[in-house]
Amino acid sequence: MSVDSISSSSTTTTTSSSTKSSSASLVDNYQSFLTLLLKQLEVQDPTDPVDASQYTTQLVQLASLEQQMSIGDKLDDLSTAVTSLGTSLGSGSNAIGYLGRTVEAEGSTTALQSGSASWEYDLDSTASKVTLTVTDSAGKTVHTETGDTSSGTHAVSWDGTADNGTTYSSGTYTLTVSAVDSSGTSVGTTTRIKGTVTGVDSSSGSATLSIGGVSVSADDVLAIS
Repeated sequence: MSVDSISSSSTTTTTSSSTKSSSASLVDNYQSFLTLLLKQLEVQDPTDPVDASQYTTQLVQLASLEQQMSIGDKLDDLSTAVTSLGTSLGSGSNAIGYLGRTVEAEGSTTALQSGSASWEYDLDSTASKVTLTVTDSAGKTVHTETGDTSSGTHAVSWDGTADNGTTYSSGTYTLTVSAVDSSGTSVGTTTRIKGTVTGVDSSSGSATLSIGGVSVSADDVLAIS
């Protein structure tokens, strides 16, 4: 009786299946290998025992299979850790990595940081006129300009200078985008903010980022740079 085929099967399983299924197959193969090896010793003819070199080879194959099982278990643990990190990014201590990073997030209100406030807006289709209005935290209009009318994504940056000449160095500001086509029909728009993360609060279990005083849920972050 020979158990060589078990080792061959385990190798094929390891290279052709996913990490978890490979680990399960290795365990099954290991048990089968061990059972056959013990059975072989049990039923061998005492007057004609298994050749020592063949037995040694089988023990080496068993040890190799144990090593593959160990590697499979470690890969399972690594896969679980990576998956957990991916699903928990933005929660708990993982969110600390956002500090100091520039993020793009859903929303229209951002902070004036280092002399500018930045947004992006999307137009669902081409417009004939786009008006960009910046208001302060009290809802007062401080700046108005015309925007790009082509469909797609456009960047907006305001340097803190109001239309009346007043210069602002801090505070939070909201961008409102108004777009119409040639027939006067409103064109759909969406806005996003960009800014540097200055604080992280994960006390509630899910992280909230502070962008110069503007609170943004980590779940709303679309890009990090």
